[in-house]
Amino acid sequence: MTGEKILVVDDEPEIVELISIYLIKEGFEVISTGNGQQVFDLVLQHNPSLIILDILLPGMDGIEVCRQLRKTYNMPIIFISGKSEDIDIILGLSMGGDDYMTKPFSPGQLVARVKAHLRRYTLNDQKKDDPQILKFPGLEIDLVSHIVKAGKQFISLSAKEFDLLTLLAKTPNRVYKIEHLFELIWSLDSLGDPRTLIVHISNLRKKIEPNPAEPRYIITVRGVGYKFNGFFV
Repeated sequence: MTGEKILVVDDEPEIVELISIYLIKEGFEVISTGNGQQVFDLVLQHNPSLIILDILLPGMDGIEVCRQLRKTYNMPIIFISGKSEDIDIILGLSMGGDDYMTKPFSPGQLVARVKAHLRRYTLNDQKKDDPQILKFPGLEIDLVSHIVKAGKQFISLSAKEFDLLTLLAKTPNRVYKIEHLFELIWSLDSLGDPRTLIVHISNLRKKIEPNPAEPRYIITVRGVGYKFNGFFV
């Protein structure tokens, strides 16, 4: 992980400096900007491994920056914001964000999340040679090309949505507790915000389920967690 580039996007110099100090201490190289429109040039120039992105930015807000980036790039994106309402978290994650932290936050926890997302992202890259294709009635998941087909439609998933879907689909009928999913997908335990997982599950259902209100594939096990419906295997 040492030497990997992290792009920090925030218009508060004090926040950027604090985050940079902690990241540099862990061996990361930090690039930063306080303007949303400058992100694209920096990504093209430096190819960062991960982006820490504030929502309220001059030039272009973080939500739109993320939406534009996801047309081309799939590196992890962690939102940071002083806005803690559910709608802001939902919107950020729906646009392709992988995680969300509300200000003020612990810089140590942010660094822990950066490491966790990078570990997961690296492991996914290492698994791309696996030739498996998971096939279910009305749903097909190509683990090599990260292509998902629901019915006759090709579905665009974020990195975390794809991770969640494949984890559940590889072990049909196995019930995963919420904390276990955080550990496996985010490499987090107590650091995880349950709303992050709920939003990702909701987004997945909207994209792959014929009727998201009555899920066919991703089933909620009340009081426990989630499972993939193995009766379609």
